[in-house]
Amino acid sequence: MADRVYPKQATNGSAAATNPSFPAAKAQQYGASRPVYRPQPERHRYRRSCCSCCLWTTIAILVLVLIAAVASAILYVLYRPHRPTFTVSSLKISALNVTSASKLITNINLNVTAKNPNKKVVYSYNPITVALVTDDDIAIGEGSFGSFVHGTKNTTLLKAAITSSNQELDDASAAKLKKALKSKKGLPLKIKLDTKVEAKMGALKTPKVGIRVVCEGIKATAPKAKSATTASTSNAKCKVDLRLKIWKWTF
Repeated sequence: MADRVYPKQATNGSAAATNPSFPAAKAQQYGASRPVYRPQPERHRYRRSCCSCCLWTTIAILVLVLIAAVASAILYVLYRPHRPTFTVSSLKISALNVTSASKLITNINLNVTAKNPNKKVVYSYNPITVALVTDDDIAIGEGSFGSFVHGTKNTTLLKAAITSSNQELDDASAAKLKKALKSKKGLPLKIKLDTKVEAKMGALKTPKVGIRVVCEGIKATAPKAKSATTASTSNAKCKVDLRLKIWKWTF
């Protein structure tokens, strides 16, 4: 009886030899751990457009400033404008008293002389508010001048009544006023004028701009009985400043 022949089973060693396994390549390992690519939005175009916009805006502003400077120079050469001048002519005090209840009673007549030194420039003023204060900015009274047109080489006398009735003062302010009114040197006062003015040069008109006039160097004494007193204005000097308002700020 013939022996049966059985096929030999492959051992682990022979199987490994038949199907050898190789380590993964570096590229395959890198690809397995590499994150999925997500394209980022392009921002360079937006930045480039912003830079171009800023550049052209800056150039436009510089051109406008240059044009304004040239126009101002031409106007100055043609008209040679000068600021108007103001002088305190007189300050007559009929009442200036602080009561025992720290209330202020004021009755003052103010005269101010305004001069336009220009030959070709006409000024047009809005109503002018008048505030009379001490050097410590304690309010004494208020008044106003009416609107007027200031012609070339013209001198105008402005008159106003400055009053306050039972104006309440704090104790410190009341004490300062009482002491200053009794002093032989007098009470130092200053006047603040606020308005808007328009300049006209031939056919040209400027926009109305704010101005403030501050007059200092005034010495006042309280009247005795019913006799009015006149403040000393010989050393008074007035300064004219432009008041430019930009948004919330005034310069």
